[in-house]
Amino acid sequence: MNTNGHDDVIEVTDLRRVYGGEGGDFEAVRGVTFSVGRGELFALLGTNGAGKTSTVELIEGLAPPAGGHVRVLGHDPYTERRAVRPRIGVMLQEGGFPSELTVAETLRMWAGCTSGARPVGEALELVGLARRSAVRVKQLSGGEKRRLDLALALLGRPDVLFLDEPTTGLDVEGRQSTWELVRELRDGGTTVLLTTHYLEEAEGLADRLAILHEGRIAALGTPAEVTAAQPSRVSFELPEGYFPGDLPPLAELGVSSHETAGRVIRLRTNELQRTATALLVWAERARVELRGLDVRSASLEEAFLRIARDAAVHDRQRPEPAGAGMSAGPRRTGRTGRTRQTKGTAA
Repeated sequence: MNTNGHDDVIEVTDLRRVYGGEGGDFEAVRGVTFSVGRGELFALLGTNGAGKTSTVELIEGLAPPAGGHVRVLGHDPYTERRAVRPRIGVMLQEGGFPSELTVAETLRMWAGCTSGARPVGEALELVGLARRSAVRVKQLSGGEKRRLDLALALLGRPDVLFLDEPTTGLDVEGRQSTWELVRELRDGGTTVLLTTHYLEEAEGLADRLAILHEGRIAALGTPAEVTAAQPSRVSFELPEGYFPGDLPPLAELGVSSHETAGRVIRLRTNELQRTATALLVWAERARVELRGLDVRSASLEEAFLRIARDAAVHDRQRPEPAGAGMSAGPRRTGRTGRTRQTKGTAA
């Protein structure tokens, strides 16, 4: 069972994926484990090359894992594709639409391969493309093509929805409307697995998330749990005539580190309430004003950057393996050959 009390719809256990020749020479996914409950929105984050796409492709059933196992709706998505594919929808980073077809023709073509498909007009209304139904695909903007991608993913009323960078290329209004639609789908019981580079998107949408680095999970939990592991910040301008040494001992304030920039003091603390209260009590007793006082908890962006920064330091300290630089490394074809999967599509 998932921590949200719902049945697990996606179960990933010690998942591994290897690229290369016989025996494999690059492990892109290295023992990833997580689960997603029914009606839960789970986000996968990570820098380029972290293993997000490799992980999602295994969950979608596009390739067999080199180790571990995946279950989607109780089935192996690779060996039991006929049981899984009719119940999932996939929004790829690029759809590869026939450019000469209109928007409506594209949807009608796909609906013909999808059992129980929504009416074309309904799908277009969902993504805000109803007024563009007669426009040829080649005339759509990048953001409109992303909406068409989403319409196709939703055509079969999927139980599980995979969204790969769903708002890339959308303007602010389009992004907000897509977020609202995704929330409605989640609230209606659809399980959503999201990959995104927009951290505010993950922070605002996800019930839980995982941050990947080099094929491993570096952080896992709710957005609040992941950010709580990072220090909060307090900054202010020193009152005129005061110096850093005039402040109470920072260790007594729960401060873990600090820096100065002119007369501005920036503190980092894992005890935000204690630090802020002590500073305000000191200022009240000293009868001074802490100008520019800014007190805030850590953000998901800070947590993400901290993980990436710590990983980069670790990488620089790692000894270079013998023969490094002599091989071009694994050759990836990216998304070449990927096929869209929507509810009702024949296996």
